[in-house]
Amino acid sequence: MNKKTSKSIDKSDTETKSLVKRIKKWPKKAKSPASYSKRDKFVNRELSWLEFNERVLKEARDRKNPLMERLSFLSITQSNLDEFFMVRVASLHDQFNVDYSKLDISGLLPGEQLEAISECAHAMMYRMYSTYNRSILPRLEKEGFFIRSVSELDERQREMIDNYFDTILYPILTPMAVDSGRPFPLIHNKVINLGLLLRKADDEESDMQFSTIQIPNVVPRIFVLTPEQTSSGDDRKQGDPLLETVLLEDIVAANLYKLVDGYEIVDQVAYRIMRNADLEIDEEEAADLLVEIEKQIRLRDWGEVIKLEISDTVSEALLNFLVNELEVDYSSIYSINGPLDLTFLSKFRGLPHCKQQKQLYYPPFSPQPVSMYQKRLAEAKEEGVNDMDIFTAIRQGDIFMYHPYEEFDPVLEFIRLAARDPDVLAIKQTLYRISSDSPIIQYLTEAARNGKQVFVLVELKARFDEENNIHWARALEKEGCHVIYGLVGLKTHSKITLVVRKEEEGIRRYVHLGTGNYNDQTAKLYTDSAIFTCRESYGEDATEFFNMLSGFSAPDDWYKLIVAPRWLRQNFVSLIRRETEHALAGKKARIVAKMNSLVDEGISRELYKASQAGVKIELIVRGICCLRPGIKGLSENIKVRSLVGRYLEHARIYYFENDGHQDVFMSSADWMPRNLDRRIELLYPVEDEECKARAMEILQIQLDDNLRAHLCNSDGTYKKPDLRGVQLLDAQIASSELAIERAEYAQKEEEALSNMGEYKPIFEGIDQSSPDLIDVSYDV
Repeated sequence: MNKKTSKSIDKSDTETKSLVKRIKKWPKKAKSPASYSKRDKFVNRELSWLEFNERVLKEARDRKNPLMERLSFLSITQSNLDEFFMVRVASLHDQFNVDYSKLDISGLLPGEQLEAISECAHAMMYRMYSTYNRSILPRLEKEGFFIRSVSELDERQREMIDNYFDTILYPILTPMAVDSGRPFPLIHNKVINLGLLLRKADDEESDMQFSTIQIPNVVPRIFVLTPEQTSSGDDRKQGDPLLETVLLEDIVAANLYKLVDGYEIVDQVAYRIMRNADLEIDEEEAADLLVEIEKQIRLRDWGEVIKLEISDTVSEALLNFLVNELEVDYSSIYSINGPLDLTFLSKFRGLPHCKQQKQLYYPPFSPQPVSMYQKRLAEAKEEGVNDMDIFTAIRQGDIFMYHPYEEFDPVLEFIRLAARDPDVLAIKQTLYRISSDSPIIQYLTEAARNGKQVFVLVELKARFDEENNIHWARALEKEGCHVIYGLVGLKTHSKITLVVRKEEEGIRRYVHLGTGNYNDQTAKLYTDSAIFTCRESYGEDATEFFNMLSGFSAPDDWYKLIVAPRWLRQNFVSLIRRETEHALAGKKARIVAKMNSLVDEGISRELYKASQAGVKIELIVRGICCLRPGIKGLSENIKVRSLVGRYLEHARIYYFENDGHQDVFMSSADWMPRNLDRRIELLYPVEDEECKARAMEILQIQLDDNLRAHLCNSDGTYKKPDLRGVQLLDAQIASSELAIERAEYAQKEEEALSNMGEYKPIFEGIDQSSPDLIDVSYDV
């Protein structure tokens, strides 16, 4: 082994309990706040992430979910875990290999974290395949969908796969032998391979030879044996198949003898690896950031092997050979009882044969028209305004949007109209993650061709979107847009668009601010909130923000936008401390915060102090949460919940009671060190009363949820709410139904339009009798 991977993790633990149990162990008697250690106060970040992925896996195991959606959740669990190993576990390996001795937020060293992760991840993989083998497959077969092994195929089907191998696969496959003249080949990240032990067919005494074959990813992994036109289930008898498939690696494995003529296959096994995929970019020394990132992307293929997944049928000889050649620690080996890489299930659920069975999916939902947009247009019409477009609507007042319950179309229309409107002088935008066929890129290039000033910051360092972003950055530059790649040492994660327009009253600036990406595809799957505004204070700040990105401007006086890393941390701390002071003075004090992750130690300590002062704190944290709630004397006034469901919760909304003068903010940032200190982020107040009420409504519905919610225990584990004797509510269904009702209101007469959206401007819960809400409860 080389020096980098030769050191194994020390597993000599003198305690009788495992490290994971020690981490989760909690004192029975309450301590004073000063007596709590870091391990008492905080949950390890990586173990908290694994708890989140466990919540996703539970959705795959939940028999109340539609079958095809369970496949999707299991596929997501696998995909999440792959990325976790390639980034987070890889980073810990790097720290461990250089004897990095700094403790994490929970007081653990890198080696201790790796040991705990290994134990949890092995258990998770076992549960994943137990779910697949014991729950998913039997249910699929009950519905008429079969993933066959080759041995189960009849003569006609075997002829089909043999012919497919001979005509399609055989020319593609490349067996790679290993001997003195042919070194062990490069094994690509996340790709399934077949490893073989061979010997000469005519010489049983000959030495064993190794060969490996990569399963091609240029052809579908799922081979369909059932013609689509015969897949209707109308005349199907119970037990008859609607769909029969076989996996590509099984087809190759059944025909391997054709690739090794003259040799006997002694043993064979399927395996795949995860490599360190984190980029190491020295931005200070890079002459051209784009070129440097392209270089680093190529180096990913040679990253250290972090994980080896291998079929549990592997022999000791073949396993030892692979371990030695891949230089992988035995604790990083995961024995698999089933097909490697369960992400293929997302493709399976998309097959036409499956999609015909609509009862096996979530009920269809189409994003609804943005009701506040329609309301603003109705108001303009009542005032006699002729131009009924997005600019007219924004001039009437701020517009709040909540995707995917409401359409993303107004955002696309905003940029499309700006590109074509002769009165628009400039468009400025930040892009972090965009779709592979983005209409936004089309509109920006059209704007440049129309002679407008177009400035775009394309963040090249968006992990695993680097190649896509490089492609679009070059396309924009080619069309004449001014493109930059971000500030040295910082990722630009903020989501903002500025349109500068010449009007009769003079120059007016229109601003879009959102919590999610300008991605028309993920906008259908991620929940995000956004606002349109043309308030002058926001427009001036947006101008200063883009000048800061493009030049050397760094003004001190801003009106509304709070920028990281310059001011964001200190503003959040000030807002939390203000609630603490209110509580100590006997005034109204409450914090409700919705985010993706809570990792930052400084923010957590401020929340602990606020809790000790009596501030009621309710946190809606979808993913990682290092804070421990509900500890007497430390965090007994803090509650944490996580929502996992049909849509990925992605919005960031922050509410502060402020003695009855409620402040509501939205942001691109979570409470994580990277967001507060190492990224360009934006936090902005929601000032329009109706927009503020909408944001508060989102928080309240999610606090009332008891079907999608998981409640965080003080040890960092999660439990489902007790449903006995309570009205059941699914926040995502509630938001869908609410969007539908509002869209229906928007199509009624003008009286209904003018009355829509009058909300109670306090945050004391939602009146279930309000005409703006409908009954979304249902039986389990």
